[in-house]
Amino acid sequence: MLFSPRGIDWFIIITLSPLSLIYSIYMFFRRISTKRKEFNIPIISIGNLVVGGSGKTPFIISLASNLKVSKIYIISRGYGRRSRGLIEVSRDGEILTDIYSSGDEAMLMAKSLSNVSIVVSESRERAIKFAKRRGAKIILLDDGFNRVEIKKFEILLFPKNIKNYFPIPAGAFRELYWTKSFANLNLYEDIDFKRVVTIQNRTDRMLLVTAISNPKRLDEFIPKNSIVAKIYLQDHSFFNIDEIEREFKRYGATSLLVTEKDLVKLEKFKLPISVLNLKLELKEYILEEIYSYIDSFGVDFVNRR
Repeated sequence: MLFSPRGIDWFIIITLSPLSLIYSIYMFFRRISTKRKEFNIPIISIGNLVVGGSGKTPFIISLASNLKVSKIYIISRGYGRRSRGLIEVSRDGEILTDIYSSGDEAMLMAKSLSNVSIVVSESRERAIKFAKRRGAKIILLDDGFNRVEIKKFEILLFPKNIKNYFPIPAGAFRELYWTKSFANLNLYEDIDFKRVVTIQNRTDRMLLVTAISNPKRLDEFIPKNSIVAKIYLQDHSFFNIDEIEREFKRYGATSLLVTEKDLVKLEKFKLPISVLNLKLELKEYILEEIYSYIDSFGVDFVNRR
């Protein structure tokens, strides 16, 4: 609904707006009444107000790559994983578990960052304490804006083409739009950061298969004359090899076109694969704001570019 090309469905909004109002009031009082815990370590939260598809994972990868410091820990919920509890996905770049225990986003970060440690846990507080015991100097908190009990530097990402600013369930905002005033940085796509997409191993007849949130946002990056069909699965879903091979033959495809997030779940596939490589370009002032926050903790090992 949020990105519907037909615009806003006002009937749904009017019908569900009372529930959105109740939800928004609850979230507001939760945010202003919760006492925030100080962990005495720089914690940088990358979150969003819009449900799904804001670019948190590529933003974290780009940020961690640009910070050029040691002992960075990334903490994630591990959405879509088949495990529970705290799992150490990687330690200083060494991958310690599999995709089923980590979830797709955490594994993508682990494979993309050679000198960073990744931890997944339902309890962010437990994961922060674990990272500190392991010697973490900086923590990047994935999807942490709603973790109001933790004191941290808040970054909110906003995708382009937002059409519906109503909170859930009438819209796709997690909280009221003006809640962004609680963040330290509000970053907007194509203004503060830009997506740069290239296709690796492109072929003439590609079958797009993806399990990401809001997959239609890929349309502007894919060559329409080379796509034979599109298969959208629920966000974080794992792939059924037999079903994909059947669809591959049905459409006479020459390769699967997938995102990097999908690719980490396709290691056992024998079909030819084309990859949508996504990188985020960040404005320089973003890093300077983060460096200033890190410096406030007396961290003296930051190596500015």
